[in-house]
Amino acid sequence: MAGLFTGMRGIAPAPSYVIMQPTSLCNLDCTYCYLPFRAENRRMTVEVAHAVAASVNIWAEQAERFSVVWHGGEPTAAGRDALAELMAPFRGVEHHVQTNATLIDDAWCDFIVEHGIRVGVSVDGPEELNAARVDRGARPAYPRIVEGIAALRRRGIPFAALCVVTRPRPGLAGPLYAYFRELGCYALGINVEEREGVNLRDNHHPPDDVRTFWAELTGAWRADPALELRDVEWAIRYAAALRDGTADAVLPRRIDPIPTIAYDGSVVLLSPELAGFTAPAYGDFASGNVLATPLTELVARATEAPWIAEYLTGVEACRTSCSYFGFCGGGHAANRYFEQGRFDTTVTEHCRNSKILLMDGVLDHAGNA
Repeated sequence: MAGLFTGMRGIAPAPSYVIMQPTSLCNLDCTYCYLPFRAENRRMTVEVAHAVAASVNIWAEQAERFSVVWHGGEPTAAGRDALAELMAPFRGVEHHVQTNATLIDDAWCDFIVEHGIRVGVSVDGPEELNAARVDRGARPAYPRIVEGIAALRRRGIPFAALCVVTRPRPGLAGPLYAYFRELGCYALGINVEEREGVNLRDNHHPPDDVRTFWAELTGAWRADPALELRDVEWAIRYAAALRDGTADAVLPRRIDPIPTIAYDGSVVLLSPELAGFTAPAYGDFASGNVLATPLTELVARATEAPWIAEYLTGVEACRTSCSYFGFCGGGHAANRYFEQGRFDTTVTEHCRNSKILLMDGVLDHAGNA
């Protein structure tokens, strides 16, 4: 793969979605989780939701589609009444919930249908691949996850799946894809485990293993494209545009600011994984608090944060040095920080696992097909 592309320049003036943390609590204790306060029940107040909605409702009026994503800890741990109060101020948006599904039952299904919520379920494949997903007593969460999924299926509620792959390797992708094909999800996202937040586990893998995993996953999907396979489909789309000479037009022109609003109203831009962390050189990474400053203003002043300015310097370094920049767009800020301690660096292990070797695997499959 060769050639450099202009790609993204700067931060977009408005986001396409926001991430809301209704509670910091998660009822699971997954060993790869990055969240620092998942054992504590720090709850978002209705005042925070109203403050966020004051800006979001304006953006939603101006956008074809705008999403409010309820995520991290476990949003259903906040309870239906609390979540309903937090959702109430928003107008003209799509509500999404990313859940471990362990609390999903018929009452939750009623709530999901009533509020038109789009559901994403976190599950890592067959039972033996869910060893990291345990509750606070270190008991396997998988039986409760599949019970929750069964409730969604029984009620005819569509759901996407998000899978963390701890060790990508040859021979894994085919059975993994077959599992999700039978699970009943309409879409599948694959995250190779990342070293970030409180998860300090090594995320380096043999490149040939990762490349083969992605190539085999591409082959399994092409043989039976019954699911939306977001990572692979995006890579195929980009590779086709590269061949046609239109690759630079595929990537968004600006970086989405992705405001993440913590339970207390503090706002971290660009990288949800940075919320709740502090560092001597950067402070707490928050750009402000919606209870004091409108979210529109915090987004407009994004580059005033020193760490964001440093990150944009790193993006420019990627632009001038990496032939995968047009596909990657410069990587994620949190991966740079948690892997390398800075934001102005370039290639991370996450880049290799989930961008570079993904694209190489897709191209390998195309070359061998």
